Amino acid sequence: MSTRADDPLDPLSRERSHLAVSRSALRAMREDVESLDISDVTANWVNAEVLARQIDDRIKALADLSDTPLFFGRLDYLHAPGAEEAEGAEGERPRPEDAYQTLHIGRRHVHDAQGDPMVIDWRAPVSQPFYRASKKDPMDIALRRRFGYTGGDLTAYEDEHLSDPAEAARTSKLLQQEIERPRVGPMRDIVATIQPEQDEIVRSGLGGTVCVQGGPGTGKTAVGLHRVAYLLYAHRERLARTGTLVIGPNRSFLHYIEQVLPALGELSVRQATVDDLVAHVEVRGADDAAAAVIKGDARMAEVLRRAVYAHVTMPAEPVVVVRGSRRWRVPAYELEEIVRELLARDIRYGAAREALPQRIAHAVLVQMERSGEAPDDRVQDAVARNSAVKAAVKAIWPPVDPAKLVLRLLADADFLAEHAAGVLDADEQKTILWAKPARSVKAAKWSAADAVLIDEANDIVARTSSLGHVVLDEAQDLSPMQYRAVGRRCTTGSATVLGDLAQGTTPWATRSWDEALAHLGKSEGVIEELTAGFRVPTDVIAYASRLLPHIAPGLTPVASIRENPGFFEVREVSEASEVIAACGELLRREGSIGLIAADARVPVLAEGLAAAGITYLAPGEETTEQTRLTLVPASLAKGLEYDYVVLDEPQAVVDGEPDERTGLRRLYVALTRAVSGLVVVHGGSLPGQLG
Repeated sequence: MSTRADDPLDPLSRERSHLAVSRSALRAMREDVESLDISDVTANWVNAEVLARQIDDRIKALADLSDTPLFFGRLDYLHAPGAEEAEGAEGERPRPEDAYQTLHIGRRHVHDAQGDPMVIDWRAPVSQPFYRASKKDPMDIALRRRFGYTGGDLTAYEDEHLSDPAEAARTSKLLQQEIERPRVGPMRDIVATIQPEQDEIVRSGLGGTVCVQGGPGTGKTAVGLHRVAYLLYAHRERLARTGTLVIGPNRSFLHYIEQVLPALGELSVRQATVDDLVAHVEVRGADDAAAAVIKGDARMAEVLRRAVYAHVTMPAEPVVVVRGSRRWRVPAYELEEIVRELLARDIRYGAAREALPQRIAHAVLVQMERSGEAPDDRVQDAVARNSAVKAAVKAIWPPVDPAKLVLRLLADADFLAEHAAGVLDADEQKTILWAKPARSVKAAKWSAADAVLIDEANDIVARTSSLGHVVLDEAQDLSPMQYRAVGRRCTTGSATVLGDLAQGTTPWATRSWDEALAHLGKSEGVIEELTAGFRVPTDVIAYASRLLPHIAPGLTPVASIRENPGFFEVREVSEASEVIAACGELLRREGSIGLIAADARVPVLAEGLAAAGITYLAPGEETTEQTRLTLVPASLAKGLEYDYVVLDEPQAVVDGEPDERTGLRRLYVALTRAVSGLVVVHGGSLPGQLG
């Protein structure tokens, strides 16, 4: 058990002892699961497979990561918390009341052989004061202790006496050090550094959708991932049934964040890009900006709906069903009533098509009953499968292939004009028509925007399955149709939407979060704003914020809370080799380095790095102690972070985009990827907006 703050013995030694005992307890928990024998408790091989998989996941979740602190904080309560607060989702058993005053807070729950908790999960209600308690509102906390680690070794601690009026409030140095700690490898969790305003978002309920507007370095991505971890803890049974999904902008980004949730013991969250979600066809082509904007417009949903339901034809002939010696006739007017009733119900096209033969069969059964027969459900099913009924259904409500439908819309000007009338004008229709129509679905050079259209058409035909919770990161770059595609995946669930309007770098970038939430189908979502910068140094964010009036007027600039202003320098150079020299200088420091440049300049810089003997990685490849520099095209920089950044030729980054505003937004992204220092290197003129 932990020592009290006033224990005369060495507190650091006591805490190290508690860490060692806690690690032993976690190892014992894992061994208990590994030793389970399920041979006598499974009725069949299917149950055995499911149970074995669950046990395997449990073993992985109980892994002790040697370089990851098992606990990072401690709370000393003035009074013992209630049992219902201390008991977490995994059934943490209450300790004796007199032992409840000191709790160690960590990434996961750990208990001893008697079931008494050694470490409390950071998501448990009793852990909340670690993030929210303050001098003004101590939340019944006498002492909050933070721990400092080197690798997995506990090396320091720092105490805050929240209930002592004589002790002045001060900034935690260990907290600052943890925020500024050099990073090599994938993104880390921020569980030890979550701030009160972040914690409010993390712990918000499962039922509501939350949209987080956050500038660079405000931790919005980490908040979104920790919110998933919290929801899985608080609503595990429900989300185990319905599923969770994290959506990122590209594979490099997903690779960068993929270790955060496993480090918190969560292994069941799927990750994907929007392109992965709508991968009904192979994408081999690309649209120009004008066509992509129109295809991504929400009006296309109405065009597609009209095109799908245009296949329904009102019956002109009766249906005659022959059964034995009897003929049963359903007149055309009655068939039309059935069709119109199905259309009025506003159900999916495919569901209505499946219901139509049963409705026709029911009309036949009504006639049978009137004639004195007593048909049952088996007779109705047989009538529904009758060849005459099948033929009528095929003629009235034919099957629709979503990909073929979109192919025809984009290839047939008359078909498009018929269904886009009053929705798209003539010029817009001409813009999205293919110059050279494809002969088949497989032969077509589909674009990413086309795949989204097919996904929309697919949902009109058959409802898309809904998940329990979806996290959508870098959301500002999605088109309205892409929002609809994501929204289909959480129609009965909720979402966490993360983004920064100032970092929108697509021609269809989001103009407001209210509009985005409406397209997502979550108009009731709550919009939160994070403005405190934890990652980007003061001087760097101040320099980048000069662009805000030009790219996102009215948006609140990020205010860095970092005590260390960071390393920042703007260098005018005469030789291209000086960019490579700047990288060499930063490599003499500890941490990761990103060389960010306009996409067109990446090959030249790659040659320069190779000539200088500097090894480098591509975005998404994991940095190591031996290779710490990543060469990053500006188009892939979004969402990534490095300890130090060299930014090559800012004006080239701006010029690499189709318009100045998009170029300045891309530059804003590139300027804000550094955690500890930024060197801006330019031979040409700097953009005037930087002053």
